[in-house]
Amino acid sequence: MRRKHWALLLAATVVPLTLSTTAHAAAPAPAAPAADCTYTPTPPADNFKGIPVFDAVKAAKPFKATLRTKQGDITFKALTDKAPCTTFSFRFLAEHDYFDKSHCHRLTTQRIFVLQCGDPTGTGSGGPGYSFPDENLTGATYPAGTVAMANAGPNTNGSQFFFVWKDTKLSPAYTPFGQVTGGLDVLQRIAAAGEDDQNGPGDGYPALRTDIRNVKISKG
Repeated sequence: MRRKHWALLLAATVVPLTLSTTAHAAAPAPAAPAADCTYTPTPPADNFKGIPVFDAVKAAKPFKATLRTKQGDITFKALTDKAPCTTFSFRFLAEHDYFDKSHCHRLTTQRIFVLQCGDPTGTGSGGPGYSFPDENLTGATYPAGTVAMANAGPNTNGSQFFFVWKDTKLSPAYTPFGQVTGGLDVLQRIAAAGEDDQNGPGDGYPALRTDIRNVKISKG
């Protein structure tokens, strides 16, 4: 069964925002830093582009990513020094056109404030065919402009990620791997248009459809 990467937790109530349950659950404990960048074959494999082989030299190179979306460009600086496994994976997927013609499938506007993207199926259940460990969690916070990984529990990172468009309180369980340097206004405009509440008030599909046309990687 596919697990939905919709496990963002409400800081106040610690209720998982999932499609299948509203039961109370304890926040996952922060995972230990990754000892190495191992990408483990893991279903599902939607829009499969292969499994990356970590290259420490390439992973150390700073880069910027620009998502060209239907609503405007969003650019972030990759935190290659703090989250090398994550940023290397994101770069691999972007360079293999994984995100092209996908759309951001989840917007939250109450208590947590994020736009979630990176699933080629648009369902919240899609994945790239591999998973990898959490990192950069010690002391992690999620102010506006943070780019972090969505997950289905500890060490289940794949392709889904989220932009924080307004300061948000979350448990340190979602790998922060980027900082928005351009397009925060685009995210806030998408958020202002609201969502369809399909997962409850303030949580659903964004009213402003946000298609990702392509992702450009450039020197940081």
